[in-house]
Amino acid sequence: MSFSLRPTYDDPRTAELVERLRDYLDGELADYERERGITPSTRLTRADLEPVWRRSRELGFYGIHLPEEYGGQNLTYTQLAALKEEVGASGRVLSHCVLGDMGGPLRAGDILKYATQHQLDTYLLPLIRGERACCFSLTETDAGSDVRSMRTVAVPDGDGYRLTGHKVFSSAGPFADFAIVVARMAGTGEQEGDKPLFSAFLVDLDSPGCRVEDGATPMSGEHIESDIVLDDCYVPAANLLGEEGKGMRIALGRVTTNRLLHCPTVLGATRRALALTLDRTRTRKVAGGQPLLMLQAIQHKVADMATELYAARSMTYAALAALDEGREVHAEAFMCKLFVAESAFRILDEAVQIHGKEGLTQGNEIEYLFRKIRMFRVLTGTSEIQRNGIAKLLAFHH
Repeated sequence: MSFSLRPTYDDPRTAELVERLRDYLDGELADYERERGITPSTRLTRADLEPVWRRSRELGFYGIHLPEEYGGQNLTYTQLAALKEEVGASGRVLSHCVLGDMGGPLRAGDILKYATQHQLDTYLLPLIRGERACCFSLTETDAGSDVRSMRTVAVPDGDGYRLTGHKVFSSAGPFADFAIVVARMAGTGEQEGDKPLFSAFLVDLDSPGCRVEDGATPMSGEHIESDIVLDDCYVPAANLLGEEGKGMRIALGRVTTNRLLHCPTVLGATRRALALTLDRTRTRKVAGGQPLLMLQAIQHKVADMATELYAARSMTYAALAALDEGREVHAEAFMCKLFVAESAFRILDEAVQIHGKEGLTQGNEIEYLFRKIRMFRVLTGTSEIQRNGIAKLLAFHH
């Protein structure tokens, strides 16, 4: 894999898709955001997002990774990663709507195999068509990394269940009309040594006893999170996803794959930061009128930044290629998430430094990217949790 800030691909299909995606992101979508005055801190509404879902679906990007029977193109993980990287590198605020990251098919793709025909027709097929949106509600205030300490509880009631609890950090919550909620079955896990059982439910967010509240604003400044508050909310048995007690497997089932697939988006954003930094060093003049890039201290910084990006990108695509061949990549996924998160942060830290005062100013893209990238060292498993996973696998499997 060669180094480039605008990668090309040997696989003709990937090359064609990436080219078309770049055209849409840099052209039509850029114009759409400009006309609406959309910035990263805009309070987005469903009316902002729906036209992008529909247009992305028309162009074949929304849910493109799905099997053909669901209107997708059955992409390999490597192909999907190349598209996710472009989305990350585009600098578009609504880029997360194009492939279906924000409440769309990328959120729900892996639960299709557990869904009944009723659940497909009512929830998941409309979601894939961009007519409905969902959020994933697993995290609680005291149940982040340790999801098994969750307090949200499901009590069987006649032909259904009553759910009570408070979920936080439900991404896409402000625009969703249903949530995939994981809850502990009442009467399990309450005594010492008693194993808790979890079930997954499709919950309509306008159900009696369900409230969607403004979530905490993350340091990226985006308004894309909600709290989902359930107070004796009735959910019919037809909305139980998969088997009772198997909810955690459904929630975490493709966690290795998802951990790996978060990396290309971050690599894309890092690639953009490096490109912006190189532009800055070529155009910014220092004392004596020479460009910043003529200073050896700056040359060494950008050399290190580019080298770290190349290393992080190479290992990610090597792991994705192994996944496409059907190999187990548990250790590799932990390693990629750890290295991509830590190296992206170091690269953005240097990007801020090189941009000087501009890099500290709100409204500057580098300042925003720095905050956004910093979050990845915590989200989808902290760097410490990745290290625990790597060490455990090394101890027991080698």
